[in-house]
Amino acid sequence: MTADGTGGGAARGRRRTYEWADPARSAAAARELDGISFFRELIAGRLPPPPIAATLGFGWLSVEPGTVVFEITPAEYHYNPIGSVHGGVYATLCDSACGCAVHSMLPAGAHYTSLDLSVRFIRQITFRTGRMLCAGTVEHLGSRTALATARLTDSAGKLYAQAASSCMIFRPGG
Repeated sequence: MTADGTGGGAARGRRRTYEWADPARSAAAARELDGISFFRELIAGRLPPPPIAATLGFGWLSVEPGTVVFEITPAEYHYNPIGSVHGGVYATLCDSACGCAVHSMLPAGAHYTSLDLSVRFIRQITFRTGRMLCAGTVEHLGSRTALATARLTDSAGKLYAQAASSCMIFRPGG
């Protein structure tokens, strides 16, 4: 790997730059607001999105209690060495959708962490795939754990990946 991060040789020629805000402000708000209010503040632009959203180039399309939808348009910078979107991008989108769906149902002061993530890759994604949606849905919300699922589809609804995640919930005073 060269100092400019290109790997040298034939890899030179394309460049991407992006910015993100200090994540501390949003993290503090996540501890003070209930989940749905937190995400509504993010969508409204009153709180900065997490840096991972800028890194991968995805954003919130909608949020309701127990359901979150992200959108992304695949690009070359998402590619793996064989010329398609890296599985880690699929997994990150699905993990984010599952976790945020759970978070959208939590009261103020509660938080979560993912315990596991199982992703099924259905078909290849390239920049030609176009705009995609990743919808996360809570299947079960208990006092200590939650189960959420995610579906990554193209704009016509064709399935590219699906995932399931278990989350541990930490409630205030618990």
